[in-house]
Amino acid sequence: MPELFTDCLWKNFGAAIDMLKNVILLCPDKLWLTDRKFYYLTYHTVIFLDYYLTDPARDFNPYLPYTIAEAAKLPPDTVDDVMPNQFYSKEDFFIYLSAIREKCKKLITQASEEKLRSRWIEDAEIEMHGLCPTLVVDYSVLEILFYNLRHAQHHVGQLNMILRQKANEATPWISHAS
Repeated sequence: MPELFTDCLWKNFGAAIDMLKNVILLCPDKLWLTDRKFYYLTYHTVIFLDYYLTDPARDFNPYLPYTIAEAAKLPPDTVDDVMPNQFYSKEDFFIYLSAIREKCKKLITQASEEKLRSRWIEDAEIEMHGLCPTLVVDYSVLEILFYNLRHAQHHVGQLNMILRQKANEATPWISHAS
């Protein structure tokens, strides 16, 4: 893949990850401990960020484990049926995001054009982790990267809105990652 393309994709994806880290960092401890919507949205964003970067998908092994919960047993304010196995600290998320950031950078900067064109997930992997929405099962690695970038940035915006509404805080825009 041309270096111009991979450099541009990494700088934008890395900036989205950096903004996610900053929104967690900026979240007041009281809000982190009491606002379930903020917490579940953060967890959802981080888990899927890692999952969609995992190649091959069968190797997904989240640093912050989860359980797929029955819809009838979901607590209020959950984002989906992916429930953290315990309450994780902000520091837990920072450690995880650091590893995810490196994983992302490596995938983007080292992938060949052939790799980026290949299918992201194999049929046998689709149900393995309980995370794969049907709309992405035929995505190429390149498509899942863009999908993942958009997904992360979408939720960073939501998290910023919660911070603005509940703590009168918001993270500044990061134009690109280094």
